[in-house]
Amino acid sequence: MSVLNVERPDFMQDEEIRMFEDSVGKFFQQHAPPERVEKWRAQKQVDREMWNEAGEAGLLNLSMPEEYGGMGGDYRHEVVLMEQLAKNGVEGFGISLHNAIVAPYILHYGTEEQKKRWLPRMATGELVTAIAMTEPGAGSDLQGIKTTAKRSGNGYVINGSKTFITNGQTANLICVVAKTDPAKGAKGVSLVFVETDEVEGFERGRNLKKMGQDAQDTSELFFNEVKVPAENLLGTEEGQGFIQLMGQLPQERLNIAIQAINTMDKALELTIDYVKQRQAFGKRIIDFQNTQFVLAECKTEATVARVFVDHCMRVHLQGKLDAATASMAKYWTTDLEGKIVDRCLQLFGGYGFMDEYPISRMYRDIRIQRIYGGANEIMKLLIARTL
Repeated sequence: MSVLNVERPDFMQDEEIRMFEDSVGKFFQQHAPPERVEKWRAQKQVDREMWNEAGEAGLLNLSMPEEYGGMGGDYRHEVVLMEQLAKNGVEGFGISLHNAIVAPYILHYGTEEQKKRWLPRMATGELVTAIAMTEPGAGSDLQGIKTTAKRSGNGYVINGSKTFITNGQTANLICVVAKTDPAKGAKGVSLVFVETDEVEGFERGRNLKKMGQDAQDTSELFFNEVKVPAENLLGTEEGQGFIQLMGQLPQERLNIAIQAINTMDKALELTIDYVKQRQAFGKRIIDFQNTQFVLAECKTEATVARVFVDHCMRVHLQGKLDAATASMAKYWTTDLEGKIVDRCLQLFGGYGFMDEYPISRMYRDIRIQRIYGGANEIMKLLIARTL
């Protein structure tokens, strides 16, 4: 039960959605218990078997049509999945990127052959996906990428390097953002898929040592004369990559906002439980007025954020979520997430600094939320263009 006391929006109250929510929760309790998640943190990577288990349970490609091996659901099912990941403390499992970022690119922009070739194998876990945007010299400014995919015979030759790639050590189907015509700037960017098991010249670099997100295999990737067939170009026309990216980034940013809301909710739940038990100076920490005021402020702000994100979800389900509104949701909720988790950690005192306490890991893990998916400063620029 959420501590925010915000009624679930009507579009999330269907009986089928409630049943799905229960089944996803049970799946994570069985397949991602605390000891297994701790193992993932120690090894800096989620077990490859977890992807197959999720595929067998029908959790991969939730919102993809059944004709392509998906569950035939919609974005609400992806929301449930993100909620249950947070509620059950499942760290590092890049399933939402696979389901709600990479798969939609193929569904919306891929050819019929590409949909039939990749989506069913993504649904089983045979293929695990990543999207390779960021480079050592290009982050939020995607026009600055240097990776090229040059036409050669019946295909493309890819050269370049990527970094900070989620699922980087695991993925065997990678959507590479590359320049098919460097002279055209943004109009020369294309998305080209690489099946890593079928090519030469592809190398995985380091599983990067990070401030947080210990269980996530965030990696460097190198493409050295990697040859792929022409049909691996997403869609049928070169130079559409930037348009394709811009079309799907609102959903990615809404995903981040939803994750932020769920983290705030979980942080408040853990903190309220802790301060009701922990004592100082002969009374519970919850009985101090400062504690009550801090948590009252946090609950109020998180409630406002929840209502706004619910609104964004409703608009998105109607196909009307614009880039500026998605940017508002992403930047404001992740800024607030950082503030609330920090204040919650303070109420744990010294224990909040200890790694075995979830609030400590939350504090580290969420810092990246203000950076990936477009830095929050970029979100403000996008919003300012509507003024």
